[in-house]
Amino acid sequence: MAGALRKTMAYLGLSEDEGDYVDELDVPRHEEPAAAEARPEREEPRAQVTPMRVVPAPEPVEHDLRRISTVHPATYNEARVIGEAFRDGTPVIMNLTGMSETEAKRMVDFSAGLVFGLHGSIERVTNRVFLLSPASVEVASDSGQPETGPGRLFNQS
Repeated sequence: MAGALRKTMAYLGLSEDEGDYVDELDVPRHEEPAAAEARPEREEPRAQVTPMRVVPAPEPVEHDLRRISTVHPATYNEARVIGEAFRDGTPVIMNLTGMSETEAKRMVDFSAGLVFGLHGSIERVTNRVFLLSPASVEVASDSGQPETGPGRLFNQS
C-alpha cells in the first residue's frame, strides 16, 4: 500500500521520483504488425439525426369581435378561464370586485403577463374592472392616448 501511495505522490509531483515508477501511457505497446493489419478498423457508431422541420407561422386569424367575455372570478383558480378566452382572441372584461386584494393583485399580474406574451393590451375601466384586448383589437380611450401599449407594462399603483 505504501508503494502505491509513493507512486501516486511521485506521479502528481508531490515527492521525488525514485525511478521505479513507470507510467502506463509511456510504455509502448508491442503488437504484431500482421495482427494489427488483419483487424478491421472500427467506426464509431453514429446517432440517428432527425432533420429539423420548418413550420411556417400561422396566418393571423380575424376573430369575430361581436363577442366579449365577462368574467367575475372569485378565486385565482379561475385565471385559466380568462387566459383561454384571451388566447382565443376574445376581448375579456375582468371584474375583480369579488376577490380579496392579494388575489386580485395576483390576477392582475397574471393578466398583465398574458397580454404581454400575446401582444395585447390591458386597461383599467374602474377601480377593480379591467379590459384585456387582443392585439387585433384597438381600444379608443378618452384622452386619445392608450394607457398601455406595446412595450409598456401595466402599473398597479
